Amino acid sequence: MSDFLEHTVQHAAIEWLQELGYTHQTGNSLTRDLKKVVLEEELRKFMKITYPELPETVLTEALAALVQQPSMDVDYRNRDFHCKLTQGISIAWKDAHGKEFAKHIYPINYAEPEKNSFVCVDELTIVGKNTRRTDLLIYINGLPLVLFEFKNMFDATVGIDNAHGQIGHYLLDIPQLFDYNALTIVSDGMEALHGMYGADLEWFAPWKSLDGTETEQARELQLETLIKGLFPKETLLNYLQHFIFHEDHNGKLIKKGAKYHQYWGIDTAVKSALSNIKPHGDGRIGVIWHTQGSGKSISMAILTGILRQLPEMRNPTIVIQVDRNDLDLQLYENFVLAKDLVGDVQHADTTDELRALLSSDGGGVIFTTIEKFRLKDLEEGKEKLHPVLSERYNLIVMADEAHRTQYGFKDGGFAQNIRRALPNASFIGFTGTPVDSKDADTGLVFGKTIHTYDIKQAVEDGATVPIYYEPRMVPLNIKAEFAQELEEVEEEAEEATNAVWAAIEDAAGATDRVRRVAEDILTHFHARTQTLEGKAMIVCMSRRNCVKLYDALTALPDCPEVAVIMTSNVGKDPKSWNPHVRTKDSMEAIKKRFKKADDPLKIVIVRDMWLTGFDAPCAHTLYVDKVMKGHSLMQAIARVNRVFKDKPNGVVVDYIGISGFLAEATKKYTAGGGEGKPTLDMAAAVSLCLEQYEKVKNQIGGLDVESLSNMTSAQKLSWSNQLVNSLLASDEVTDSFLHEERKLTELIAMTSSDERIWDIQEGVGIIQKIREAIRKIKIPPGPQREKNDKIKDLISKSLESQKIVDLAAMYDLDKIDIAIIDDRFQAMVKEKGSENIKIELLRRIINDELKVRMNKNFKRNRKLKDELDRVLSDYHKNSLDSMAAIKHMLDIANEFRNDDKRTKQLGLTEDELAFYDLLSSNEKILNQAGPIQDLVHKVVASVKKNLQLDWTKKEEAKAAIRLAVKKELKGKVPFSELDELLKEVILYAEGQYKDWPMVG
Repeated sequence: MSDFLEHTVQHAAIEWLQELGYTHQTGNSLTRDLKKVVLEEELRKFMKITYPELPETVLTEALAALVQQPSMDVDYRNRDFHCKLTQGISIAWKDAHGKEFAKHIYPINYAEPEKNSFVCVDELTIVGKNTRRTDLLIYINGLPLVLFEFKNMFDATVGIDNAHGQIGHYLLDIPQLFDYNALTIVSDGMEALHGMYGADLEWFAPWKSLDGTETEQARELQLETLIKGLFPKETLLNYLQHFIFHEDHNGKLIKKGAKYHQYWGIDTAVKSALSNIKPHGDGRIGVIWHTQGSGKSISMAILTGILRQLPEMRNPTIVIQVDRNDLDLQLYENFVLAKDLVGDVQHADTTDELRALLSSDGGGVIFTTIEKFRLKDLEEGKEKLHPVLSERYNLIVMADEAHRTQYGFKDGGFAQNIRRALPNASFIGFTGTPVDSKDADTGLVFGKTIHTYDIKQAVEDGATVPIYYEPRMVPLNIKAEFAQELEEVEEEAEEATNAVWAAIEDAAGATDRVRRVAEDILTHFHARTQTLEGKAMIVCMSRRNCVKLYDALTALPDCPEVAVIMTSNVGKDPKSWNPHVRTKDSMEAIKKRFKKADDPLKIVIVRDMWLTGFDAPCAHTLYVDKVMKGHSLMQAIARVNRVFKDKPNGVVVDYIGISGFLAEATKKYTAGGGEGKPTLDMAAAVSLCLEQYEKVKNQIGGLDVESLSNMTSAQKLSWSNQLVNSLLASDEVTDSFLHEERKLTELIAMTSSDERIWDIQEGVGIIQKIREAIRKIKIPPGPQREKNDKIKDLISKSLESQKIVDLAAMYDLDKIDIAIIDDRFQAMVKEKGSENIKIELLRRIINDELKVRMNKNFKRNRKLKDELDRVLSDYHKNSLDSMAAIKHMLDIANEFRNDDKRTKQLGLTEDELAFYDLLSSNEKILNQAGPIQDLVHKVVASVKKNLQLDWTKKEEAKAAIRLAVKKELKGKVPFSELDELLKEVILYAEGQYKDWPMVG
């Protein structure tokens, strides 16, 4: 029976922690002041053993310094404590003879994990503004460093968001707990996420790897994987010491912690550094490939902090090197924010400054662009060779975006200059895109790729959102033969020196074309932001075209605020461009404005700036009117993949025809070992959506939107009340409507950019209002979770001009909405088919059915869920083809239909079927003359008759149900089997009637 209780999850967590060597104690077994959260005697015991030389009075002072934080604000107290926890404190004293002593002490022995006490305490009562009882706390040496909050996995009305919401209540009611909290875990038994106590739920993340080599994907294993992956003592202490930090944003503290891919990637890099730094190795530490938007800057900062603290490195110098000034400043700002990790950082603004900084012997962090390793022009002529700046071995060059465009071993090449300047330095590279197999220079400088986190994994983890592709090509008036020549243009070619590029730029900037593109962008953006607030970036071929498009956009009515972001040359640029000229400070100001979701600046137009290294999470749409290729293209589209509130995806809208280049970039991406999200075919989804709309309309007896719009308010109210009443006629009718409406909402969200569904959107909106009314009745708001099933992503209602050409049609395809980051994208460009969308839709529909049905027959539906996961796993591993996968999934769907048929044929209600399956599976021991369903009716009736509010928490209520059921089964079940069968009956009852009387 306890299997259905919230404590089941809690007890499982405790068991896994005990397997890792943690001691378990119940909260009421501790002797303590209920207002205090630190176990001070436990901390004192650790300090006395670790630092026996401390006099008692000094020890007391040290404990007070560790435990007491002076700030009035909990976030600042937490930061103060975290610094003491990870960096220790220094104490000084004099003995009786006046001799002075000093000691640097830590509350944790990080070097020897087993010399610390690890205790997990459940149900700990804490008295603050209100009295609260925490589910589970992990104490290390008496310090409450980790908080777990659990919710019942078998309760359909609560989930991971409720567990997260509980943390917010704790923060208000028992703030003293968060003076010391390092890490917070929320779980409902299925999902398990870790994060920082003050973070929104969107920033909590799963921990999907036990050792960094394999990724656990099974949803039901999340809590076990998190505990066994993050909570081994050595791993947890490493995480606490090095992978958590606070950023100070103008007085507002933001606490951050690494996600699992960052932890394992950095851990791999640290081990590689210790093995490969000169003179022990060849100086090539390796390349970390973590896809754009997955926290590469944070990873670099954490790694820098760890390397600076390693005793083997002897106070190293870390050179952070990028290829452009804007990236330099962006990364530099991130490092400054992470000062707690990396210490002070220095910025080399000139070649002379860089040379002076590298010539010094002290350690530290230095930021520079790679071009500052250039050869200087001297009075006697240009330098022949770069001078040696430092021959130290403890010098590491950490490069952002480690690709061959930054390097070259020819005379005067940057890679050669760095090697001459720092002959004994070691090198590590970070990149958001894979290193091309032909890119030998990158391998020569950095070595092999040592850790990978690709787009597919990032999307699955919620570290980034998926990106969708929408072709809306406006034809270019250029000669056909240029198309082949364009294919051969190198991605890094200088536009001004390439005739083909210049011809395309001219064609793209034709006045009539710019006007049509501007009109289409504005229409599309207004539609996109109707239900999904956010911002957009537009990429143009040249600065001239940026200005032209700005003028065309701002001339249109209802145009939001737009800005052109580009470099300027006031000596050469036309005077008409002057409004777009910005100083360094004004550029920073407009960058901050664009990052703020509520700022009126909604659209920026760029050529090159802000396409790499720039994060604006609220940006959700990228309009492309520039030819881009390779990793430059992959970096650009990643501007819209950042997680932000309820943003479900990013969209790339193509006006110039990058589909082929996108396919080629994806091919290179997957050849590098990366994986992407399955392709979504818009045509198949639209067809299913229209069919589903008709099905739901039939369910409600038809829907005439025009007639409704002509009704008076009183008539509309009467119509809706009658419809809601009819849909609540029985559980079967209600559930059927909610099931089918949910499928319709899923399909609308996927197809909303396609004009073929625009005519039904108003009708769908009315249906959704009816759904909300029914849910408000069935699941009242308040203590239960309020479901939010609005359409999040109505992408486009733009009016299509006859001159707007469908790019997919040019490739002889059905119209498509393609998930860009996809290992099958290449095939989709060449062949038709809707297998992936069918599989995706079937998965969603079956999962929706399982969510509704799970409590009503848990064991049976758990088997169906396992079967679904197995089919999908086999399909994604390519061990099952698409048609076979669809066949298996339809078989699972048919199981639901068969259950519904059986329910009717047997004369049972939906909730009785589970009890029927239970009793029929025990038919051999039943002494039942008539049909088993007669006994089922009696058993279920006896259960319902004895239900009361919160009955699962009252032993006397459960005892009354057991007694009533026992009377019905007496004489029909052998006495030796009766108790075991009663346990099963109560299990099923808890699954279906836990929230009585709110069950129907």
